[in-house]
Amino acid sequence: MTVPVRRRTARPDLVTAAVALGLFAVAAAVGGVLYLLGHPVQASAAPLFAHWRPHLGPGTPAAVLVGGLVWWRGPGLAARLSWGRLSAAAYAAAVAWTLSLALVDGWSRGVAGRLSTGPEYLSEVGAITDISRTLHEFTSRILAGSPESWTTHVAGHPPGALLVFVGLDRLGLAGGGWAGLVCVAAGALTAVAVPQTLRLLGADEAARVAVPFAVLFPGAVWVGVSADGLFAGVVASGVALLAHALTRGARTSAVAGGLLLGFGCYLSYGLVLMAFVVAGVVAVAGFSWRVAAWATAAVAAVVLAFTASGFWWVEGYHLLTQRYYQGIASSRPYAYWVWANLAILVVSAGPAAAVMLRRAIAAAGRVRRPAWVLPLSALAAIVAADLSGYSKAEVERIWLPFACWLIAGAALLPADRRRFWLAVQALVALAVNHLLLTTW
Repeated sequence: MTVPVRRRTARPDLVTAAVALGLFAVAAAVGGVLYLLGHPVQASAAPLFAHWRPHLGPGTPAAVLVGGLVWWRGPGLAARLSWGRLSAAAYAAAVAWTLSLALVDGWSRGVAGRLSTGPEYLSEVGAITDISRTLHEFTSRILAGSPESWTTHVAGHPPGALLVFVGLDRLGLAGGGWAGLVCVAAGALTAVAVPQTLRLLGADEAARVAVPFAVLFPGAVWVGVSADGLFAGVVASGVALLAHALTRGARTSAVAGGLLLGFGCYLSYGLVLMAFVVAGVVAVAGFSWRVAAWATAAVAAVVLAFTASGFWWVEGYHLLTQRYYQGIASSRPYAYWVWANLAILVVSAGPAAAVMLRRAIAAAGRVRRPAWVLPLSALAAIVAADLSGYSKAEVERIWLPFACWLIAGAALLPADRRRFWLAVQALVALAVNHLLLTTW
């Protein structure tokens, strides 16, 4: 009997998604077994950093409604709206999706309290009275046991992250509620930046297909609320501006993109790996000495500003590597996390991302160039981060700036199966937020 073409086409995708979900199941099982054997991997709901707690919350109806509306109307609107209106709608929908998921845990526990715990940034904000002094003494307070050592998250990042929350406080937006809302607002920018980058690189159709997938990104569970969501929005916007500079010859965009990408390196040390995504954009758009000069000058300006203010990035990074193994990371086995991290990606980026990557690898060197270059560039950054050993667990939030670019491959999915995969993405996010109490 002849097998229908559509079934033959769909089967490898379904197998890919099943294998990806199987990897997550194996990681969960192995984590449980290791715990029973007295060798815990130091993640409460391994491989995810969360607690098993099925629950509903005030955000449940809104999350279901937003997810359903984007699934039902999103693809059609993305195909016909002007780019100005589409970008505005995508951003609003991404904010609604992210915030409603966060509110499944309630306002206090899901939003206002996330960044106010002891290890987080806000616990240090009140004591910052002199920015210059803070930057000059920042590295001296990274190691645990040092006088007035920083809390875990402040020590684990360059000072740019702390300065963002200090700045909010000085603007009168004090407390966890405002900090959480700013993270949501910034993180939702990825739903605009990723499709716009595709569009600027000449893939208008691929960009439109990517919009609803970028909105219903499962990683929104951790965008709301974690500082890494903010980081993702900042560097994604920087990449989009760089794409604009390369394709439109806009000097202002080159400078703005360079400033955002440079500042990103002072938000998180790992964001230097965004160089892989930038390289992907350059590979598609073509290299420009003029754009490179302006963007590099902007990055250099950020580096010089922090260095002149007393913080030397390289010193901070080396001290962080020591601090990293002073804490829980020393008891997290590399042999488990080096592959369990990738299992986490199945949830944070969604099973559809695994299918997109399979198709991106198959399409490499052929059609729809931006739709396979950007996901594979992001994958290269993820692999580098994974092999480094400095991303053991918690990558559901740490890798958000890379994972959002995997969705750029949405157009590689067969047209008649896109709604199915969009539903899968939404259901994964809803399941995670309702079955687990996430830490971030």
